[in-house]
Amino acid sequence: MSSKVRKQIFFSGYVQGVGFRYRAMYLAQARRLTGWVSNLWDGRVQMQVQGEERDIYAFVDELGKQRFISIEDVEIHDLPLDEGEKRFQVK
Repeated sequence: MSSKVRKQIFFSGYVQGVGFRYRAMYLAQARRLTGWVSNLWDGRVQMQVQGEERDIYAFVDELGKQRFISIEDVEIHDLPLDEGEKRFQVK
């Protein structure tokens, strides 16, 4: 039985102009997570990510350890699953 979940996550801090979105994509693909990531006009990064909950939290933790990225705040909300989603992409 799959225990997949979907989360909407907002990251703030030094998260734009540092390769955050592409690193997120590569790390998500390595963990077989699906979803997307996008810069927001206010300097934050918005992400929707789907997979096993433990993998999502490990992925967020790993993102915070990447060079040049400095996450100051993470806001996480639950979303309904997107059953048709097949990959993780940068928007």
